[in-house]
Amino acid sequence: MTLEPIDYQDGDIALRAHVARPTREPRAAVAVFPTIHNITESVADKALSLARDGYLAMVMDFYGEEVTADNPGPPLAEKLRADTDIYRQRIRAGLAALEREAGSLPMLTIGFCMGGQAVLEMAREGSDLAAVASFHGLLETGRPAVPGVSRPRILVCHGDADPLVPRSQVVAFWEEMDRAGADWHFHAYSGVKHGFTNPKPPPGLNAVGYDASADRQSWAAMHAFFDEVLA
Repeated sequence: MTLEPIDYQDGDIALRAHVARPTREPRAAVAVFPTIHNITESVADKALSLARDGYLAMVMDFYGEEVTADNPGPPLAEKLRADTDIYRQRIRAGLAALEREAGSLPMLTIGFCMGGQAVLEMAREGSDLAAVASFHGLLETGRPAVPGVSRPRILVCHGDADPLVPRSQVVAFWEEMDRAGADWHFHAYSGVKHGFTNPKPPPGLNAVGYDASADRQSWAAMHAFFDEVLA
């Protein structure tokens, strides 16, 4: 099983997704939003795992350009996220590309790190998705959720020792979701850092660390959550 490149657009920006197709009729379509480094080996492996479990999975493209040592992800992310409207439009472009592939399939979305933030942005604005799941996602937003909006169910899987998302932001997120009337689940893993699903974290970053138990538990939680939503 391999990833198939699919080109799509956000206005004048050319983007490239990568699709993992199941060998049987898919039960649902999953938009996979990657980390700040765009598609990585770890994120690609998660998409392939979804396909093996019967989902049509598509890894999205945040930037439309390759992330390299000379063109690193953080400055690209800073530029994209500087304007919430532009950021959300980029995310919606990916969802539209998946919808063209998915046809009438139910639509779900997951994200890692910046991708986790991206899927929560879609939940905040009330995208027509069955559910979203964030793994070690950033919880900050330039536009908090408001009441009175129909939104997907939300699962957040969070490392409690993540210095990029301190407890003050966690509590602020809970309160934001409660004010908005969201249907949310929040799983926190003690002593676990940012990026806990990536077995090959970037070297030299103390904020990031793989945790095999949190990886397994969060992935199982996602499957159970999706099973409930799709039922």
